[in-house]
Order: sequence, then structure tokens, then C-alpha cells
Amino acid sequence: MAIDARANLVPTLGRIFILAATFWIHPLMASDSPMILDDRSSGSLCANNGACWQAITDTVMGGVSDGRLKPALIEGRPCLRLSGEVSLLNNGGFVQASLDLDAAGQLDARGYAGIEIDVFGNDESYNLHLRSADTRIVWQSYRAPFQAAPRWQTLRLPFASFQPYRTDKPLDLSKLRRLGVVAIGREMRADVCIARLSLYP
Repeated sequence: MAIDARANLVPTLGRIFILAATFWIHPLMASDSPMILDDRSSGSLCANNGACWQAITDTVMGGVSDGRLKPALIEGRPCLRLSGEVSLLNNGGFVQASLDLDAAGQLDARGYAGIEIDVFGNDESYNLHLRSADTRIVWQSYRAPFQAAPRWQTLRLPFASFQPYRTDKPLDLSKLRRLGVVAIGREMRADVCIARLSLYP
């Protein structure tokens, strides 16, 4: 009986190994299609992923920058428009459109190569900021710059281009929490519109 039990155990362990390998490998496999975070079909501040955009400015830290966020229609495209004035007074210097990436708290983006965004701007330079479970202090983030031309354009920002800011931890794509479109670091008039936001494979 002992021999039979061991013989039956081998295929059982094999099945367990296959199931475990499938479970752990799957999140790392490349996706075949984009993950739409927001295509502006809601007509409101809420995105396709169930979260809602928020306007955040440096007033939370004592600054005086002014920012507004509202749905808009630019050259026939529904979009989200971030506008305002960035001031460096009182150690300030940013306005931001912020979106939680997953209602459950964390998004696993390991199957994707980066972020694709359709933007229309005022020919100013902006940043895309990512926060993860590792960015526990408010000023920590991972940042990638982009230029918002005064026409609709589709930009791809690879995750590899995001640089850590005030953290020494590398970007962990398995636990992304928030994304921000940010005008930051210098006095400027912010005016940028987002028509579509997704993760691309």
C-alpha cells in the first residue's frame, strides 16, 4: 500500500506544481491588449476604472497655486481639462490631476510596457507621476516628463522612463496606486487636456 500511495503522489504533486506555476507566472505575462483607465465616456470626473479624478494643488502644503479640473470638449473630443496658475510662493509649485488606479487599492501592471495618453496642451512641459505602495511620504513619486503640444497627440511613456523622486526604491509595477498629470516646479499657466488614458502592452 505504501508503494501505491507514493505512486499516486507523483502525478498529484505534478498537478499542484503546474497550477502554482500558472498562478505565479500569469501576472508577469505580457498582455495582448491595452487596459483602458479612462476614455472620457463618462462625461464626468469619474474614469472607466471606477475611480474619480481629483484636482490637487500645493495649497495642501501652504502654497498658493490655483488649479481647476473639469470635463471639456476640445476640437470635438471629450476630455478632462486641468488648468490654473502655478506659483512658487510659500515653497509651493504644482497643480495636479490625480487618479487612483484601482478601487481595491493596488494595480498590478507587470503585463504592460507603459502608459499611453492622448493629450492637448499649451505647448508646456508637464509630468506624469506614479505612486506605489512604496511611496509612503507625500513628496515621493516616480516621474516622467512630456510636452503637451497645442494639438491632439498620443504619447507613450514606458515604465522604464519613470525616475524615482526622493526614494531609493525602484518602481514596483505590481503595486501601483495612483497616477497624476502634473504642472510642477516653475511658474507657469497650466492648461492640458486628457482624452484617453491606458496601459499599453
